Amino acid sequence: MSHTPATALVWRKSTYSAGNGGECVEVATLPDGGRAVRDSKDPDGPVLHFTTAEWIAFLAGVRNGEFDD
Repeated sequence: MSHTPATALVWRKSTYSAGNGGECVEVATLPDGGRAVRDSKDPDGPVLHFTTAEWIAFLAGVRNGEFDD
């Protein structure tokens, strides 16, 4: 599987991340509709790639509170 280089992606950070001491992730939409995720403090570091289906399942889990402590 080939991945779009991280430098070619348009990264965005949630407005909720403001004022949290830099503990943020950034998300970019991939050409195939999936998503890439990286640590905003390490833009040259590792990037996680998710298919569209994986991203939709993750968001559903967040909305349903599956990751709440």
